[in-house]
Amino acid sequence: MQQVKGNILKSRLAFVEQQAGEEGKQRVLEELPPGDREALRTLLTVKWYPFELGKRLDDAIVRVLGDGDPAYFERLGEASAEQNLRTLHKAFLAPGKPHVFLGKAQAIYGLYYEQGRREYTQTGASEGVLTTYGAETFSRPDCLTVMGWYRRALELCGASGVRVVEEECRASGGEVCRYRMSWE
Repeated sequence: MQQVKGNILKSRLAFVEQQAGEEGKQRVLEELPPGDREALRTLLTVKWYPFELGKRLDDAIVRVLGDGDPAYFERLGEASAEQNLRTLHKAFLAPGKPHVFLGKAQAIYGLYYEQGRREYTQTGASEGVLTTYGAETFSRPDCLTVMGWYRRALELCGASGVRVVEEECRASGGEVCRYRMSWE
């Protein structure tokens, strides 16, 4: 069973609270079964949790706050990168060297997900492709979070005009999740 670290779930809840206040967070939690609510109230950042718990949380966020639009998760990904890469995972940043940062994709992936891997291939002076292989579970909101997370991460490395396009997605029937990134 695929699992995710508690810091992913904590980031989502923090973003919800930042965007919609404590009342909005409570509305999201009330959409979940009692066992999920309890697990989310007692999260530990370093503990592994079932990916399905995160998926149910994502679905509740989309229903309650995202007006049914999963693109809400790109903003959540940006906020997560801002929070984690300015504090806990600051050592991953490579100011002025986006390719060096992206080359750490597998190590970064391992901090957040228990199974699968993410590889980076440089395809140009200011372009590259991230591909996720072997993840046991996947979801459209998670892919959108990844897109927002890497967009903001590249900006924190000093890149401007960052574009992230998902070229293939397992949640849409693809064999892998592949993201093309470019910047100026």
